[in-house]
Amino acid sequence: MKYIKKDLGSYNLHLINTDKFKTITVKVLFHAPIKKDDITKRSIISNLLLQSTNKYNSRRNLTIKSEELYSADINVNKQRLGNYIFTSFNLQVLENKYTENNNFEEAIEFLTEILFNPDVENKKFKKEKVDYVKQDLLVKLNSIKETPGRYSSIRLFETFDNKSPLSYRIMGYLDDLEKIDEKNLYETYIDMINNDFVDIFVVGDFDNKEMISLIKKYFKFKKIKKPKKSYILKNRKARLKRLFVKEEIDNTQSNLSIACPIYKLTKYERDYALVLGNLIFGGGVDSKLFRDVRETNSLCYSIFSYYNKMDNMIIIKSGIDKINYQKAVTLITKKLDEMKKGKFNEDDISSAKEELINYLEGLDEDEGRMINEVLTEEILESDDIKTRINTIKKVKKSDIVKAFKKVHMDTVFLLEGVLDEEN
Repeated sequence: MKYIKKDLGSYNLHLINTDKFKTITVKVLFHAPIKKDDITKRSIISNLLLQSTNKYNSRRNLTIKSEELYSADINVNKQRLGNYIFTSFNLQVLENKYTENNNFEEAIEFLTEILFNPDVENKKFKKEKVDYVKQDLLVKLNSIKETPGRYSSIRLFETFDNKSPLSYRIMGYLDDLEKIDEKNLYETYIDMINNDFVDIFVVGDFDNKEMISLIKKYFKFKKIKKPKKSYILKNRKARLKRLFVKEEIDNTQSNLSIACPIYKLTKYERDYALVLGNLIFGGGVDSKLFRDVRETNSLCYSIFSYYNKMDNMIIIKSGIDKINYQKAVTLITKKLDEMKKGKFNEDDISSAKEELINYLEGLDEDEGRMINEVLTEEILESDDIKTRINTIKKVKKSDIVKAFKKVHMDTVFLLEGVLDEEN
């Protein structure tokens, strides 16, 4: 894997060269400071653009064209990272040597047709297409509780701080859905195209000079834009007393979610000490939470923790029976305290280092993971992979303990299953 970055003025181009795949992957990433009022509109726009274009005026015609391009796959993904909302349009297509000549350029042209030539009349999206996508989103918003794990995470963050971007529902809001029409949707689309920050990633086996020329030919953004707001979320002050909240759901299993905000981390602690510490605590294959809460004491069906650098947060997730709620929270609290007191050994640290290094060394096996790591380096100004691996090897137990002392268990949310398993 070889990587170079080119600043093309109005956007950055990231080229990742590898011969491990028969495909070339292109990700066009739009990102902007998140605004709660725009989330639902952006959610609709991202799906609406994949329904039709001015040239291909139906979903069927888009599908036919993608099949003509040797089943080129185009999809969209939305997510919030810290203070920003990200919308990525992704293309995966066979390399030219496995197809007819010029297939890749045709696929790029097809992608830009979707992005820049939408199905519009009189500066408005077409009503029937908008209504279709709105109805689809309405169904998804009304069924959000059908995925208890996701819903419990949403409710955890809303409970933790309902004014923070943490609490924003990235899928959108029912109240906002009712206010959206063809005109204001198009206005938001134009704003996204003109004002969002843009990064384009290309992964595969290609000539860099030819690729740069091709991307410059088809992607022409007018403004030079540079992010000014930090990507990293700054959490409100820690509560003096931990908050416990319960909400009932029609389910047999309960979902426990715990928010642990982190304060005043150094860059070294953020990128190294806390990453390794979380693997030991709850994110690794043989973590303290898995070993002691699930295996030894049988208090849950599943349990893990994940560390979100952008949000300065460790989140603990567990599927439990409600009768084990108090015991599980007590033991999880104990395990967190043990991390702060250094009650883990050098074998735990060595295993965590090995797991993290193996992950980094295996990045070139997956296009998505490679792009995500390059993106992390870009927006968090993290070290390159080689430097990270060398630094990981030098992390000490005292570094991990010092970082974990900045982790606070703040909000405990139980989505309590109330159905009797026998019924």
